[in-house]
Formats: sequence, structure tokens, C-alpha cells
Amino acid sequence: MNEEHSIEINRRDLLKNAAAVTLAGAVASATPATDVVAQEAAADRQAPRTASDPTLIRRENKKQGSRDWQLTRVRLDKRGGLRCPPIEGYCSKQSVSAGESIDIMVSTDPVQKFSIEIFRTGYYGGRGARLMTKLGPFNGTAQPLPEVGEKRIRECKWEPSTTLTIPDDWPSGVYLGRLTTESDSSGFGYWQNYVVFIVRDDRPADILLQCSDNTWQSYNQWPDGYSVYTHPKGNQGPWADVSFDRPYGKYSQIFENPQTIGSGEWLCFEFPMAYWLEKHGYDVTYCSNSDMLTPERGLRCKAFISIGHDEYWDIRQYNSAVKMRDEGVNLLFLSGNSVCWVTPFRASSSGDPNRIIFRGGPYGGGYKFAEAREKDNGPFPHRGPDEGYLMGSRNVDPVNGGGDWVCTKPNHWIFEGTGMQKGESIPGLIGWEYHGDPPKDIPGLEIVAEGTALQGGVNPQQWTSTIYPGPKGNFVFNASTIWWCQDLASPPGHWLPWSHWSRPHGPDDRVQQITHNLLRRAIGK
Repeated sequence: MNEEHSIEINRRDLLKNAAAVTLAGAVASATPATDVVAQEAAADRQAPRTASDPTLIRRENKKQGSRDWQLTRVRLDKRGGLRCPPIEGYCSKQSVSAGESIDIMVSTDPVQKFSIEIFRTGYYGGRGARLMTKLGPFNGTAQPLPEVGEKRIRECKWEPSTTLTIPDDWPSGVYLGRLTTESDSSGFGYWQNYVVFIVRDDRPADILLQCSDNTWQSYNQWPDGYSVYTHPKGNQGPWADVSFDRPYGKYSQIFENPQTIGSGEWLCFEFPMAYWLEKHGYDVTYCSNSDMLTPERGLRCKAFISIGHDEYWDIRQYNSAVKMRDEGVNLLFLSGNSVCWVTPFRASSSGDPNRIIFRGGPYGGGYKFAEAREKDNGPFPHRGPDEGYLMGSRNVDPVNGGGDWVCTKPNHWIFEGTGMQKGESIPGLIGWEYHGDPPKDIPGLEIVAEGTALQGGVNPQQWTSTIYPGPKGNFVFNASTIWWCQDLASPPGHWLPWSHWSRPHGPDDRVQQITHNLLRRAIGK
């Protein structure tokens, strides 16, 4: 932090703090380690998840991580297939609070007994997840494939295999349920899959990390080519509905990654962010896109992070983000192709809220590319505002490609401690989608990095990374890439993506320092 922003401590406060540290040290040295562990465990059980608890994530990550939480044996229904019929499932809600219940629906075909292990993803000494509980064994059943409904929706109505009530001491986070059959046709093996859900809380926290699960579902092609991109009329129109009431199939682009089966895009493009945040003890809490339909959750935090591939936003999410910015919350778009499509939620056929979405229309207001999308793929029932006035940079056309992230303003505070020079690049960090063409009339907007991405390795497009001041001493930063967190950390089992003949390199101390600088400024440390 700049010297002018350093905290002045007067002599009286210094002596007071020194005395407090000395007393704390004396108490700690007189307290057996086992008692400290017991006290921390008791604190975890007793702390309400609506009260501030800034050490919660540090305490959680002192707990024993799991060596075995990844998928080992997965089997698709065919070469190039998307689903895993031997065992697959989904959850009844995108997110759930402690004390609430969530149904887990599972199908096994052929019929098999199975178990479910629930893991919370995080750092955990580098292991990446902690086993929270094991459920089962259960008697499996082959649940029916749903018929193709109106607007090509595939909405499952499976019977719950179990109902899980979230214990009060489970912290907010992204949870994976690993489904495992007891055996396979050989009698010696087993088959596995994931379900994924978010545990949210209402406590004030430094950082709110929003998962991009609307986008996970929009690209989900389960069971066989049914997403908002696969309608016979075209891949950019309003014609297809998608339901959260179905399993996540294997992610269908960028790479053939078996870890994506059942887990959406969490392990691909978002988990390295959470792993890194929790490694460094940041006070972070998690939410779904559907939790941001009103701004209250974000207003309890100092910084809001949009991560990875955050393309599909209900207009109420947009309004929430504007309200948060205007009330002094710092917004970090560590993402690409974000806030691109207006994505209205509606209830499922059984009345469960926020379970069906579709591509309702472009954001962009009267911006040229929003007009072009309307002309080429409309008519759309919705049009969102110009996202550039929220994010500081826009979705452009083409919006995909790969390139290096190039520093243009090395004296800016975000680069402190990086040693970066003007024109210095971070290889492959731009991809596979980004932002550009920032509005020129945002007061105080600065371009901190910019360059050229190559679509298909040959077609040039300009991208820009920006920052601008909010109205209450806060700021809005736009990294302009889906792949920002690829250079923060490489958790167990993580695969680096490769697209448009370009790829990021993995953990980079410059990206890590820039992110520290942003977060420390945002949370006032």
C-alpha cells in the first residue's frame, strides 16, 4: 500500500496493542494445544452464521483435508458422450443455508447400491477438500430420462435418494457430493460422479465470491446435446430453456476433463480462486447467481468477486451489483464474457423457484454489438443496460480468442510489488473470452492492461482491463479474462485449459500480487 495510505498509530495505541499482544502470548503459552483445538471446534459449533466471524476460513482450513476426493473411475455412455448412466445425479437447490435441507436425486443404470461422500472444497493444507460426511449405502434405481419439453427443455422429476440437512457448523463454500457405486459389471471396480451445491450464509464478510452457475447450466448439454447453444434454429437465440433439475454432464468444450462430470464449471474455471483465497486466510463467503437477485447479501461484504465464465445474469443481479457499487462495495470482475445475456429465472414445473433459465436477450443497451445480436438472432423479449457502465469494459465481437495480458500502466497501485514494466506481458492469460471497448465517459476510468487476442489463432480483437472509482472510495476492476484464476493456483487435479491455440501457464507471482493488492485495498488492509 502507498505510504500516503498507511495507518498512523499513536504512541498510546502502540503501547496498548503491545500490552494486548504480550497478554495474549502469555495466555496462549499457558494453554495446551489440545485445548486450543477444542476451543476452536466449540467456536465453530456455536458461532451463528449471521454474525461476523473473520477467522472462520482460517480455522476451517486448519482441519484435516482429504487425500481422496477426486473422481477416479468415470464412464460415459459413448465415445464423445456427455453423461455417465452407471451413476449420475443432481440437487434440488443451487444453494442452501445451514439448518435447511437439500434433496439429492441419484440414478444408477444398471441398478446398484451406492454411497455419497460430501466434501467441502477449499485449501486444507494443499489437499483441496475436506470430507464432511458420508451417506449411505443406498439402494439405487434407474430413474427415467425426461421427455423433450417445450423449448427443448429436459427437466428431470426424479425421486430423492436422500435428504441432507446442512449442519450448523458447515461453513459457506462449494460442496461436492461424490457418488460411488459399490461395484461394476466386472465385480472388481466401481463408477463415480459428482453433484454440486453451494452452502451460503448471511454473515458479514470481507469477500463474497459469486459462483457462475447460471453459465454452468447454460452450457450443460445433459443428456445428449440439450443446452441454450444447441437449438436447431441456432446457438445465439432465445429459443431454448434449460433446467437445473438435471445432472451436469461432462463440460463440452475447451478440454476433455473427466473432473467436470457432475461439477459444472466449478473445478474448471473457479476453484483455483477459492483454493488461493482460503490458502491465504481471506475472509470469504460464497453464493450462487440466484442468491444475488437482491443486493442484501452483497451489501454485508466489502468486496464482490465475479469469477471465471460469468456470462448469464438475471437483470435483478445486474441491479444488485449497481446498488452494491453505489453503496461502496468494491466489485472485482476476475472474469470474462461477463454480464453478456439477460437470463430471467422462473420456477420449475413443480413450483420450485429459480430452476429454469433461458437466453432472454443481450446486455448492452444501444451499444452496437447488442444491436447486432438483436438483428442477427432476435427478436429477444429482453434488453439489458450497457454492461460497460457497470464493469468498465464490454462484451465485444468476437468475444473469444487467446493472448497475453499486457501491462500498460505499471505505476498504478495494482502493480505494486510486481516489478512489472510497461509492455510486459503475462503469457496466455487472456482467454478464452474477454472484454473490450470501455465507455469513454466513465469518470476516472483507467486502462491498466490491454492488447490483442487472436480468435482461432488468426483473427485479431482488442481487449482492455480497466479500473474506475466508485462513489464512496471503492473501485470496480475488470481483469478481462475467464482465465485470471488459472494463474493464481493449481489445486489437486486441476487441468490448465487450452483454446484458440493459446493457454495460460499456471501460477504466476505477478497475478498473485496484483490480486493481493486489489483485495487488500478493497477490504482495507
